[in-house]
Amino acid sequence: MSISLINHMAVLIVVAYVLTRTKLYSEVIIEKKITFKNGLILSLIFGLFSIYGTMSGIRIFDATANIRDLGPAIAGLIAGPLVGIGAGLIGAVHRFFQGGVTCVPCSAATLFAGLFGGIIYLVRKKKIITIPGAIIFAVLLELFHMELAYFWGLHTGKINQTWEIIKTAIIPMIIANGVGIAIFIFIARNLVKERRTETEKAKIEHDLRIAHDIQMGIIPKIFPPFPDRPEFDLFAIIEPAKEVGGDFYDFFFLDDKHMCFCEGDVSGKGVPASLFMAVSKTLIKAHAHSGMSSADILYQVNNMLYEENESCMFVTVFLGILDIETGEVDYSNGGHNIPYIIHNDGSITKIPNTKGIALGILEDFQFESKSTFLRKDEQMFIFTDGVNETINIKNEQFALPRLENILSECSKCTPKETSTSVIEDVYGFQGEAVQFDDITILVLHYRV
Repeated sequence: MSISLINHMAVLIVVAYVLTRTKLYSEVIIEKKITFKNGLILSLIFGLFSIYGTMSGIRIFDATANIRDLGPAIAGLIAGPLVGIGAGLIGAVHRFFQGGVTCVPCSAATLFAGLFGGIIYLVRKKKIITIPGAIIFAVLLELFHMELAYFWGLHTGKINQTWEIIKTAIIPMIIANGVGIAIFIFIARNLVKERRTETEKAKIEHDLRIAHDIQMGIIPKIFPPFPDRPEFDLFAIIEPAKEVGGDFYDFFFLDDKHMCFCEGDVSGKGVPASLFMAVSKTLIKAHAHSGMSSADILYQVNNMLYEENESCMFVTVFLGILDIETGEVDYSNGGHNIPYIIHNDGSITKIPNTKGIALGILEDFQFESKSTFLRKDEQMFIFTDGVNETINIKNEQFALPRLENILSECSKCTPKETSTSVIEDVYGFQGEAVQFDDITILVLHYRV
């Protein structure tokens, strides 16, 4: 009998689960918006659940072991006493006209199921009852049901027949109703958690979009950046792997003759990296002054980042200072990828590396400066490891040789064309694989 009742209870739970995915249910459970219309609809739905509970019950003499109380009880628990009583009234009237020795107490118990569920709803201030609490409620409800039947039997003088019905039905009804209400409350509470998670996720995504806009707002995006300076052209692009990232670039004049440019790659990903990126970029611009070498700038910024760096983050930085008149580039490399020079004849060379480490790791590190010359129409190509370390679905790496082949074909390109060509090849190579690192490119074209 218990198994049979649980089988029928499962049907109600499946239908109830479908109900939880509707707008109506969301209004009642999530928004706590119980209008006359949706209250009436819920009363009808759970009232029909109650009727189904009676009709699917198992006959015991002229009574029925059933799960009729489940519908009104749930209605009361999720929507309050009026909805619970409405559902209970529908189930009670139907049961009353079924007749039998226990028709009156059974009908009354169904009505009380909705009322008691509604009272619990009010006592808990519209919060969904806990699963253990729901089970206890179901057990007490069915004991109350049987108690009503027992005293009605005494009142009518049919206690013997009533007692046989009670002994046969009490355990199966307690089990079926207890399991049913526990499962439904689990579904209801899980839905609340799911919607809360969705809300929190949406808020995080909104905050990340704002963070992305702020981060991109502090990175120069107008190209050409210095249209009144025909001596050189410059283009840069950044593609974060997440909403926010740790790569950056910047360029600015130290004086009328010298233009400082840099590119950086912060360790890690996401919001922490973006914050460290913003600090690093700001410090570089704040400490770069006319007359300073690239190594001097990195030395000061490194010490500033080292202080109170409890997160142990670091940033690789390539920093160069272009002499506009001569094409000389004074540069220092703080653990960054070594840039390439694209020559007029299509050949490419890596510039000599300098002694340096990522910034923020070791205090008072003495960085080294070197210089190279950009001749007319040569380009310096600076990039982060998100380019060469891009992985495709075969777990193959884009790698430097593939990058060098692309650059060798860009000797006659503009900085924008060079950057776009590399980006397109990187994404074409990556295919459907997930981008796991930020991609940043800065191309400097010397025209004099």
